[in-house]
Amino acid sequence: MFERLADQDFAYLTTTGRTTGREHTIEIWFGLHDRRVYFLSGGGAHADWVRNIQRNADVRLRIGSRSVRAKARIVRPGTNEDDLARRLLDGKYQGWHEGKRLSSWARTALPVVIELSASRPRS
Repeated sequence: MFERLADQDFAYLTTTGRTTGREHTIEIWFGLHDRRVYFLSGGGAHADWVRNIQRNADVRLRIGSRSVRAKARIVRPGTNEDDLARRLLDGKYQGWHEGKRLSSWARTALPVVIELSASRPRS
């Protein structure tokens, strides 16, 4: 569903405010791999959108004209998925390639993922 949109510059991620209960939408860089959409939070676990996800994992994702409701989760540190998320986004936005050192952003940011196979088309 989203595969053809992988080259888009931005995704729009809507979370539910942990205090207000209101929807909050951010424009964010993303990477797509194997029916998963990855994000990196430069603010780590302190970013509002990440804190919202930690409270309520239900999100809405829009890339181009496609939109789905899904669940987001923090990627476990030190896993293959953690490494993949960092390489994927650094490659797309910072020009990383095999043999090159990851940017400081990609090395220190917190990876977050949405699995599209578990997502629901927006009604």
